[in-house]
Order: sequence, then C-alpha cells, then structure tokens
Amino acid sequence: MVAAVAYPVVALTGVGAKATAHAVESKTRLLATALPAETSYLYAPDGKTLLTMFYEEYRQYTKLSDISPHMQQAIVAAEDNRFYQHHGVDPKGVARAFVANARSNGVSQGASTLTMQYVRMALRDSATTPKEVQEATGQTPIRKVKEMRMAVDLEKELSKEEILERYLNSAYFGHRAYGIYAASEIFFSKTPKDLTPVEAATLAGLVKSPSQYDPASSDQKDATTRRNYVLDNMTHLGYLSPDSAEAAKSEPIRLRLTYPPNDCAAVPEKWNSWGFLCDYLKNWWSAQPAFGENRLQRMDKLRRGGYRIVLSMDPKIQAAAEENVGTKGNTGSPFANGIVVSEPGTGRVKAMAVNRTYSLDLDDNPLSSNPEAGPNVKASYPNTVAPLMGGGDLPGYQAGSTFKMFPMLAALDSGMTLNTTFNAPHRYQSQIYDGWAPTNASGAMSGTQTMWSGFGKSVNTYFVWLEEQVGAEKAVRLAEQLGLRWRTDVDREHASPSRAHKWGAFTLGVSDATPLEMANAYATVAADGRYCEAMPVTAIYTRDGTPATYKTTSGIEREVAKPRCRQVVSADAARAATDAARCPTGDSPAKGGCGGWSTADSVRGTVGRPVAGKTGTTDSTRSAWFVGYTPELAAASFISDPDNPFNAVGDGQSEVPIAAVSNTLRDALKGKPVRDFTPPSDRIVG
Repeated sequence: MVAAVAYPVVALTGVGAKATAHAVESKTRLLATALPAETSYLYAPDGKTLLTMFYEEYRQYTKLSDISPHMQQAIVAAEDNRFYQHHGVDPKGVARAFVANARSNGVSQGASTLTMQYVRMALRDSATTPKEVQEATGQTPIRKVKEMRMAVDLEKELSKEEILERYLNSAYFGHRAYGIYAASEIFFSKTPKDLTPVEAATLAGLVKSPSQYDPASSDQKDATTRRNYVLDNMTHLGYLSPDSAEAAKSEPIRLRLTYPPNDCAAVPEKWNSWGFLCDYLKNWWSAQPAFGENRLQRMDKLRRGGYRIVLSMDPKIQAAAEENVGTKGNTGSPFANGIVVSEPGTGRVKAMAVNRTYSLDLDDNPLSSNPEAGPNVKASYPNTVAPLMGGGDLPGYQAGSTFKMFPMLAALDSGMTLNTTFNAPHRYQSQIYDGWAPTNASGAMSGTQTMWSGFGKSVNTYFVWLEEQVGAEKAVRLAEQLGLRWRTDVDREHASPSRAHKWGAFTLGVSDATPLEMANAYATVAADGRYCEAMPVTAIYTRDGTPATYKTTSGIEREVAKPRCRQVVSADAARAATDAARCPTGDSPAKGGCGGWSTADSVRGTVGRPVAGKTGTTDSTRSAWFVGYTPELAAASFISDPDNPFNAVGDGQSEVPIAAVSNTLRDALKGKPVRDFTPPSDRIVG
C-alpha cells in the first residue's frame, strides 16, 4: 500500500501507467478548487424574505469559523482519530484494516481518512456521467489507490482546516441534509455555530450510516449508541473531560426537526399566488444561455449553483392584481381570469395573478370541460401549476382585436400617418387575401375612419384594409420583434416567410398569445418603441455574492438580471400609436378625434389618469381581452377556459378583463404623480 501511494506509476501498471498518473494529478488540482453543490434561494423583492429554495442536495456552504469547535472535534473523533497526524493516508489505519479484512475474508473495516473520504465525495459530486460516478465510488483496488494518491497530493495543496471545512460541507447526514449547515437546520433548527457537544456527536455519528443511525426514527437506540461512541472518542482525544462526556451520554437526543421548502409548490400559503411567478422564473431560467448549453444544464445550475435570486414583482401591484382577478374568492370557475403587469423600459414583470390556487394537488378538481380530453382528465381549477399567463409551453389564447396594434404600429413606422383615412364598409372584399370578406361587429362601425376612430371603435374592415397597405408580413414580423411566439402548427405555418404576406386574419387576432407577451408588447409602445425582454428578476447573485453575468455575442460581459432592450420602432411611431390607443379607453388623444364612441370608455374614469389600451374578443366571445397602459405600467388581462377553448365565456363577461386591468392600474398607481404621454409630432399626425 505504501508503494502504491508513493509510486503511483508502478502501482497503476497495466491501467494506463503514466497517462493515468497524469490524470490523477490533474484531478487533484481540480479538487483543490472544486466546491460542492449548493442550494439556490428565491427571495421576495425586498431581497430578504425567503419564498422558496431549489435544490437536489440541500446544502449551504459554511466557513469553518462559523462551525462550532465541538462539531469539528466530533467529526474527527467519529471518522479519523489521526487526522492531524497523517498526510492524507494513515499507514496505521491501512495496516489495521488490512489485517481485519484478511481475518474476516471480506471488508469488515475501512481505512479511509477524512481526506480520502473528501476526495471520494468531491469526485462523485463533480461527476458528469454515470461512468464517472462509478469510477469515483466503485469498490476496486485501482479506485482506492487513486484515491489515496489524490489524498496525499491534496494535503500538499490544502491545509487541514481547509480539508475539514470542505469535508463538513460535503458529507451527507441523512434526511436530504448535505453538509453541516443543512444537518444543523434539519435536525436541530439551528446554525452550525451553535451546536452543543451532544448535538455535534449525534450529527458526526450519522456520516458512517445515515439511515442506520437516524435519530429521527422511532427507535433512537442505534443513534444513541453511535453518539456515545463519538463522545467516548472525543474524551480519548482530549476534546471532552470524562465527567462532561458521561453527563452528555446520559442526555436523550432532543430533536427540533425542520423541513426546508423546495421548488415553487413550497411557496408559503400566504403568498400562494406568487407560485405562478416562481414557476415563470424557472421557465425563464431554463431559456437563459448564461446558465448552460441546454435546458438540462440550466436547471442543474439552478438546483446546484447556490444562487441568490430576487423577484422583480412589486408586492403592492401584485396585491392589486390578485384582488382584481379574484385570486382568493373566484377560483371555482372554469373560466380563468388572469393578468400580467409589465414595466415599460425594463421588461420587468411586476405582477402575475390568476383566479386559481397554485398547487400540485388536483384531487378535488372537477373533470375537464373539454370533451376531447379523455376520461378522468382533471380540469385546471381550482388548483393548478399550469403557466396560464405565459412563460411556459402553453400556446395561450386567441387575443382578438388587441392584435390591431401590430399593423397600426407597422404602418406608422413605415411612414403612414394617424390621419390615414378609409371609408370602411360593413363588409370588405379583400383584393389580396384570396377573396376573404371580413365584416364589422356592428353596422355602427361603418363609414370614414382614421387610425384614431378605427382603433377606438375596433373597426375590422378598416384594419384589414390598413394591413393590406402596409403588408401583413410586416405586421407579423413586428409582432415577433415585440416578443410574440407562435406555438401551434397552424400559427407557425401562417407566420412562415412563405405565408405571412397572405395572413389577412392576423390583424383580427386569430393567433394565440399569452398575457405575458401582450403586456410586454404594449409596454414597448408605452416606452416609445423600446422593446425590453420580459424578465422576472431584479438581481441574481452567485454563491460568492457577485452578480451573475454572461457574455454578449460581441464579447461584452453583462449582468444576467439587467434589462435587455432595443429600439424596435421609432419613438414617434410609438407615440402616434399611443395617441390612437387612447381612444378605446375613453381618454382624449393629444392630436385627433376618436369619432364619438369607443369599446372601453369606462377605463379613463376608473384609472383616473392618462391611459391607452385595446379590447379584444374572439368569435362567439370564446375569450375576451383587454390590454391597457400608462407611461409607468402595462397590463394585459384575459378570460377564457384554458381546458376547452370552445367553451365560450359569452358577451356578458367581456367586461371582466377591462375591469381587471382598469382597477389594477388604478390601485397600483394610487398616490403616484400623474404622468401624461408624450404627443406625436405633427408630421406623423398628417
């Protein structure tokens, strides 16, 4: 054994010799800097209130100075009495184990030092394939020799204190407690710094066999015997006096068990609806290249990277959103009423609420209203974790006339004016879209319209004509630049380069969209044409306390949580679109006239300040929408049956999203200075 450790090339003859020895040395250098997996923490916007954690191994790295000396002594007494005398491998221990194992004709005694155990744990934790895990833990002579060699080399790189610190942070103590911080919290609800000798001995005793010596089991006999063994060794090593040890051994094991939350379903009950924001964060995280090359790697980083994440939502705005969609009192309806509030100029999501309870428990949910769902399929109410507001894989809901913003904005950005006039008939025979002949919702919409009146009254035939003038493909591509994505085969086909120019019905909102997308798209208009990617965070810190960063395609390093914005349309075009969008809300545009009536004229009076927006309904009012915005906030609300899109909400509920947005903007901005929109230039008014 001594020869194997001292002369690894000789010992490894037949398994790669020099190449293997070189690999061992490289691994040792890697282990000198490697750190174990750590739990990531999700905080409320104050950066202090913990909402939940993400982990596969519950662990928080703790400096040795923050670990009780009793714990340091107990682990040495339990696992390696000669830790401070050997240099990674204990020759006496090796000889003793060799004799014992030879006599028993098996493995009755080990010879692993703390350093060797740490090497094994570090190799296992840094493994990226099942083969590497097997190589790190397999009971083979070659593995043992490599481990011994690495232990000797590692002790040349790290001090005993550094090795002990890493060991205590890597060891598994049972009950999903990885490392001493987790073990102290889970078993005794305290920090490692406050552990008593009895508690320290109990925890140290667990490492050898966490299940056998589990003190939380109904019978503590084995745990007590093991604890007392550790206390005796502490006495032998001079860490405890005999009297103190005897007193400690007479004490029962007193536990104060804690079960740390994990993932979004563990968000505290009083903030239940924040679970949807948490879920959106996970979906957003899984799409960020800064955290890995694919979804699997990125989620692994979230659960093992030790990040501190601060949500972007505003508690006041979130509370208003929850109140106005009936988060607590209207969860028993098959019709989901959801809302998303976005901040113009940053893209940060300030609220996300729906009349559902965030829960994995679907036992009390009724059966789905969709006849094609199959037998025994549960509905999405009152409990669900489905991303009904966006940010996940669900396609969303047909958004109706809220899509009229896209051809109008494209027309304005291409040089057309707000005064662009068309005598819109009740029925319009398209000359471009293969003879398609859409009609208006009402005969009162017919007649000469401008962008102000056409948008305010939601005149279908005006906007089909306008889309013909600017080109449907321009409207589609602009919607994509504003963050919309096509998630159904039908939408992807129509949005394709070969088909988009013929997608006349695009302006009527036949495509699916999510309130997250629509809030952010309209926030771009509110921000004078500056689009910012939707973002659920204000800060992300790495385990060492520095902001998480990524490199742009041009090689510039940027913080992951900083807004990512770009100018999509001219500021003047966006301001002109806003001027027209004041008409649907009962507000007064700065430059033109709305034509006498609008589709949501109560909004201005409810919000009590300048406001723009657009209503949207689909055929037979299967879903209804309203997207509204002020200079400070943009909000999108929908009502629909997410389980069965053919279950119409009906005309009587078309006011629900209007009220949700109006009341939320009013409540969120209460007490804030009143800001007006910047008017468009005379040139673009026409």
